[in-house]
Amino acid sequence: MSPSSDEGVSAAAEAAARRSYGKLVAFLASRTRDVAAAEDALSAAFESALQNWPAHGVPANPEAWLMTAARRSLIDAARRRKTRDDAVADLLLIADTSSEEGDAARRAIPDDRLLLMFACAHPAIERSVRAPLMLQTILGFDAATIASAFLVAPSAMGQRLVRAKAKIKQAGIPFRLPDHDDIAERLDTVLEAIYAAFTEGWSDPAGTEARHRNLTDEGIWLGRLIVLLLPDEPEALGLLALMLHAQARRAARRDAQGGYVPLAEQDPALWNAHQIDEAEALLLRASAMGTRGSTGRYQLEAAVQSAHVIRRRTGRADWPAIARLYDALAALTGSPVVEINRAVAVAETRGAAAGLAVLDAVADDPRLADYQPYWAARAGLLAGTGATAAADAAYAQAIGLEADPAVRRFLQQRREALQAR
Repeated sequence: MSPSSDEGVSAAAEAAARRSYGKLVAFLASRTRDVAAAEDALSAAFESALQNWPAHGVPANPEAWLMTAARRSLIDAARRRKTRDDAVADLLLIADTSSEEGDAARRAIPDDRLLLMFACAHPAIERSVRAPLMLQTILGFDAATIASAFLVAPSAMGQRLVRAKAKIKQAGIPFRLPDHDDIAERLDTVLEAIYAAFTEGWSDPAGTEARHRNLTDEGIWLGRLIVLLLPDEPEALGLLALMLHAQARRAARRDAQGGYVPLAEQDPALWNAHQIDEAEALLLRASAMGTRGSTGRYQLEAAVQSAHVIRRRTGRADWPAIARLYDALAALTGSPVVEINRAVAVAETRGAAAGLAVLDAVADDPRLADYQPYWAARAGLLAGTGATAAADAAYAQAIGLEADPAVRRFLQQRREALQAR
């Protein structure tokens, strides 16, 4: 190896982190049962690389170099704790990896990221911290960045992540695939955490808020990883298809002046055709596996998006198909949010009064009292039935609940148009 420039070293370290951070943490943590210690060791390894590589050059296999350095760091830390009972077990576990690694320059390091995902999404881990835990352990996000993305104080998020990692170690949460009988439920928990990360970024349509920037990309990256590791799971394929369909429309969600553009009014020419085509291929793969069981939530939601993007060719979304898909989603999930979307689809196929009847059936759900999309949908459907005064009141409620200035302006314009009529 020959000396490398600081820029070259930084670029190589960043590339190795992007490619291998989660893989290395997962490999170390699955053997030590200690996620925090694995992260600390890998952090020390990267620090050592930034000191060593400028003088000696970037190694031919940065991943193997980092693994060796991290393993040494773990061994040193365990030796410093040699008076503690668990240090002996830690040393034995770490030592066992030497024969397992073999010559790391010649053998690929086992990819245990899927096992780490299942550990992060274990039922014993608090639901609200599962997605942040994946972002930190698989992607290397720091607690402050995660806290900003999820609108939580950095200190609070840091404490939650520390507690979750301690829970993995203290409760002996296994790094293994769940049993066959549990795989569906546990996989859904993993997919839910990935989708939570994606939707945090999706809530910033213009991509202008630092706390949300790149979260959609990272969610899709995790979705690709789960499909790579579980290629025969229809719901994993469905989730990735759903995220790609949504991401394909990012450029169309705002006009040139930054105004909000609802899906039905977006210009299909602005949608990302490559991402849509990939999403459609994934959904086709998932549907081909339909004999393995009933179609799941993510496949249904992706199919809804597919029925919307058909407008690229026909000029109109397939509303009858969308209504049927929301019927299936409502039966599957019992979600009032699904009912809102179903009401809109029903209105498109059977008229505003029929859609309003769907909304009326869930109007007493306390979860909808402060939910802006419910009031926006209700306002539009009431306006469609000619109930101007009630529609105006619903628009006022929706406007008061909306935090996004662009969406608030859009709702205000709709309300003003209604008043003008």
